[in-house]
Formats: sequence, C-alpha cells, structure tokens
Amino acid sequence: MPRLSRPATAVAPALTALALTCALPAVAAAQLIRPAPGAPTTLTPQQQAARAIYKEMVEINTVDSVGSVTRAAEAVAARFRSAGFPEGDIHLLGPADAPAKKNLIVRYRGKGKGKPILLLAHLDVVAALRSDWPRDPFAMVEQDGYFLGRGVADDKSMAAIFTANLLRYKAEGWVPERDLILALTADEEGGNRNGVAWLLANHRALLDAEYAINEGGGGTLMDDQPAFHSIQAAEKVPVNYTLTVLNTGGHSSVPRKDNAIYQLAQAIGKLERFTFPVALNEITTPFFRETAKVEMPSLAAAMRALVANPADSAAAATISTDPRYASMLRTTCVATRLAAGHADNALPQTATANVNCRIVPTSTAAEVQATLERIFGDPGVKVTVRDRGERYGAKPSAVQPELLAATTALTKQLFNGVPVIPTMSTGATDGRFLRAEGIPTYGVSGIFSAPGETNAHGRDEKLRIKSFYDGLDFLYQLVKRVAGPGTPIG
Repeated sequence: MPRLSRPATAVAPALTALALTCALPAVAAAQLIRPAPGAPTTLTPQQQAARAIYKEMVEINTVDSVGSVTRAAEAVAARFRSAGFPEGDIHLLGPADAPAKKNLIVRYRGKGKGKPILLLAHLDVVAALRSDWPRDPFAMVEQDGYFLGRGVADDKSMAAIFTANLLRYKAEGWVPERDLILALTADEEGGNRNGVAWLLANHRALLDAEYAINEGGGGTLMDDQPAFHSIQAAEKVPVNYTLTVLNTGGHSSVPRKDNAIYQLAQAIGKLERFTFPVALNEITTPFFRETAKVEMPSLAAAMRALVANPADSAAAATISTDPRYASMLRTTCVATRLAAGHADNALPQTATANVNCRIVPTSTAAEVQATLERIFGDPGVKVTVRDRGERYGAKPSAVQPELLAATTALTKQLFNGVPVIPTMSTGATDGRFLRAEGIPTYGVSGIFSAPGETNAHGRDEKLRIKSFYDGLDFLYQLVKRVAGPGTPIG
C-alpha cells in the first residue's frame, strides 16, 4: 500500500529521483540510494528481537502464487507458542483450496474491560523478479541507513513490530485492560479473497474489535526532519470496469468507419479529458486544512480556499497540479489495459479496455458507472463492473478520540510535536473490509519516510533503519496507552 499524500515542496525532487532510478540498470540504480541518517550503532535487546523477526519475515517469500504466506504465519506462530501463549489463542486459518494462504490470529488476553483492539498487518507481498534487483529481493540487507528487501515497507515492518511488541508485553508480564488481537493476513496484495474478507465471512468473532490499527498512515519527512504525522481514517475503493465494443468485422482490405478500435479509442479519449468533481469528506477537509500549515504558500492558499469553498474551481486546479493531492480531491478513473482484434488482416470484431477507478467513500460503483456511460455518450460502448468494490466501502468517520489523543501525545514526545493530520488513502488496504463490517480502522504507525523513498511495490523497496525502530517504540507505547494501563504480573 503506497504512502500518503505529501507536501508538494518535496514532490519535484522525489519524482526526479524516481525517474532517474527507473531509467538506470539495476546495479547503477542501487548506487543512487542516498544515505539515511540516524541509524543506531548499537541495538537494545528489544530492537535486536524485533530485527530478528523482521528479517525472518522478509526472507520468507510470500508472493501470491509463488511463495507461501502460510510458511511465514507458521514461523510467527511458533514464536508465540515458545513465549507461552495458549494454543487456543493461536489460530492458523484459511480456505481449504489455498493451503499457502493461511492467516494468523493471536489473542493477547487482558482483563476483559471493553472490546479488544485489533492490530492488523499483511504478510503477503507483490512480486519481485530477481533479474530486476541488484540483490536477492528476499534477503534483508542493511545499506546506507536503510533496510532493503521486498516487503520491508509494505507491510512486514508493521507485522514485525506488532509481533515483537506483543512478545515483549508477554515477557514483561503486562496485563492490559482489554484484549489485543493480532491479525497477520494473506492476500491483501492479491485482492483479499483469502485474507481479511475471508476471515470476516468465516471467523468474524475472532476479529471483532472496537477498532483496528493498520497500515496506511505514518509520518512524512522533509529534509530528514518530521513534517507531519498522519492517521488514515478513510480510503478510496478500487473498482475495475470493462469497456466493450462489438462489431461485425470484415476484411481489412475494405475498411469502414464503424471500427471497434476507433470507437473504443474515442471513449477512452473522453475519459482522459474528464475530471470528476471535487468530493471532500469528513477526513479530507481537515487533511487539507492542516496540510496547508506545512505547505508552500501557493498550495497552502489554495487548500485554505478550497476548504472554505469546495466549489472553488481555481483552488482545486492549483491543488491538482500535484497528482497525489489531485487524487485525494475526487474519484479517479484511468485506462490500464487494452485488447482488440483477432487477426492482422481482419477488421476488429471486439475491442475491450479495463478502466481502474478509485472511488471516494462518499460515492458508489453504480454512480461511477453511470458517470462513465454519460461521458462516453455512446450506447455502443458497454460499461460493466468487473468487481463490485462498493461492498467494501464505508463512509469515513472521525478518528477515535482515545487513539487521536494518544497519537498526538506520543507525536509530541517522540517527533518534535509535528501536526497529527487525518488522511484518506488513495490506495487500498485491508481496512476497507473492516470498515464495511462496522469495525473502524485507522492507519497509524510512527514510521516516517521521505516522499517516495520507500518505493513500495518497486525495485529496491526500502525503509529507514531509524524509522523502523522509531515505529517499534511508538507502537509499543501507543498500544499500551489505548489498551489501558494494566498491571504487571507478580
């Protein structure tokens, strides 16, 4: 899951660096990694334990259809068994027809005062071709102040942190006021047929919680210093649409005006030129209001103007010069795949395109379908919903007060009191499934990174070593605060 929107003062350098990296051979690109300051020279016992868990997770290939999430889940389960967690509180679960996609759920027992808090992270990762990387993507490497390897940022950092902290709580004999539930899931990157959606459908009681802490939030660095800390409280919903044009076809030596490819191309051209209207909500409104406090003057002024008047088209146009901010303003749809024709010497009988939309939580897949049909204005272009993501959408809500207060206090203590800003992810996380089932989900981590530097899903995925250990400390303290003070055993 990609990181959040970021101040545009850092956007141009970040995009330039990314473009250069993508243009160079793998070995040369690896040399462009700028050293990250602040990595600890010696590790505490807690940091050593977390690093060992992190390394074990990263070095187990959990790519969909290639690796095994089950193997990683079993390795983590073994750690909890060794730490004395009851077997009845450790669950390896998944559909029978997907033996490599088992999810791990572990319950940490408290005093039972109040509903549990769910700690959520996914173990699966996107594909990483060895030929594309200057090193084995499934060997965790430390270089220039970074951890490098597939999954170090998305999302094995949080999975390792949650695991290490629960084991630490157990060793310390801490008994929280309420139970904690750890869920390390499969299939987040692959569509979640066998992850959180499956667990909710088949074992919902094991996940039932007052709210969940998940990926999707985190901190933004500017000039290696914290700029703001985000809590993700909403996300756009991904929905794919298929555009189809049918034609009788014929011999290519006798072309006609009614060509399926041209007809589809005209529709795609209309989509390219169309911009969905601004649709602010309870999360994006305060996001832009607060982000204006750390943005460069021109964007800050536009953000303040848009918050005051969401119909201010000039302000929206200025904000939209940053693609990530533009995506937070509205629903977006983009053509991602094309297919047409059946022979080089025949007129096309079929032309299809996939359009991937990211729908704001205040809209629906049906509304977007109707908008596409309206802008195409051609009954010959059939629009069908390939997957009904609206099942997993939920309107945003305010951040849970207890969590917001704890995050704000710890951010002040650990990160120089930078602003804590609610945000909406433009990508998608497991949180959309939980929200749809009435379990509020918030992305917050204490893990800070510069804009674009983690390159999650890309070659040389990385995370600052210092940021991992900062997140370890932040989440250790955050969970303790929100789960209740508890009392040590003995």
